[in-house]
Amino acid sequence: MIVPGALARSRAPLHAGGMVRVAFAGETLDLHPEGVAFFPERALMIVADLHLEKSASFAARGQMLPPYETLETLRRLARLVADLRPDQLVLLGDSFHSVVETIGNEGPARGMIEAIAATSVLIWVAGNHDPVPPLPLPGRWVEEVALGDCILRHAPVEDGRNEIVGHLHPAARLATRAGGQRRRCFALSGRRLLMPAFGSLTGMVDLSEPSIRRLLPVQDTRVFLMCRQGLAEVPASACLR
Repeated sequence: MIVPGALARSRAPLHAGGMVRVAFAGETLDLHPEGVAFFPERALMIVADLHLEKSASFAARGQMLPPYETLETLRRLARLVADLRPDQLVLLGDSFHSVVETIGNEGPARGMIEAIAATSVLIWVAGNHDPVPPLPLPGRWVEEVALGDCILRHAPVEDGRNEIVGHLHPAARLATRAGGQRRRCFALSGRRLLMPAFGSLTGMVDLSEPSIRRLLPVQDTRVFLMCRQGLAEVPASACLR
């Protein structure tokens, strides 16, 4: 657990229990400590990389995992939708881990998705794991979403446009007074916001890894760690070595 004041050298401000408001692409954007982003003026929420049915996909290949992550992920998502009350919910790709699925046309997972769709318009962005809808669901399936001067899409594209993306599962590894810590994070850099993976069974990729590091100039990046007490902003120089 990261406790207030534990982050070595950074003296990171801890935004306990609430969201951090940032400016991005001419918009006001709230980053939530549970890993979603919210446009308050548009009543639009963004979440990335649910990877629903990942355990079912692994089980189909002989690696048996407890089949509970889908319901846990959807419970967390439903709670945030109830709290933030978005008119629209954009799911930034890899919402489903593969075509292997056990949600079906009935059952608790299907019911939870339909309950969310009853209060928010669902916009499913295609990902590399789910380039086409794996099953009929409420909402629209799209390649990307244009939002003012910003594009919402699954993976980063080097086209000079402002973008909010998932795909990379960013995390930060830091040395602290409490020992080494590794946490999922938001990374905001110039024209790009990297969203943390939301799914309960998703992995993490350190910001220092080449696949992410090349996208984030140290001088122009803000990093927000997801801690138990809230979001903690830490210097990019501590994460991008």
